Amino acid sequence: MAKSKAREYVWMQCSDCGSLNYRTNVRTQGGMPKLSLKKYCRRDRKHTNHKLKRK
Repeated sequence: MAKSKAREYVWMQCSDCGSLNYRTNVRTQGGMPKLSLKKYCRRDRKHTNHKLKRK
């Protein structure tokens, strides 16, 4: 069974410093999701909110 093209790689951008720290794939079928997670930022050395950023 073939893979569908409904997934896309996106970056997780820190809302404090703006650095692109993580890369993940999300399902784009039905519109782009509004995802916000608390992840560790290496530049700030603390957990901050990260939002989706399409490159």
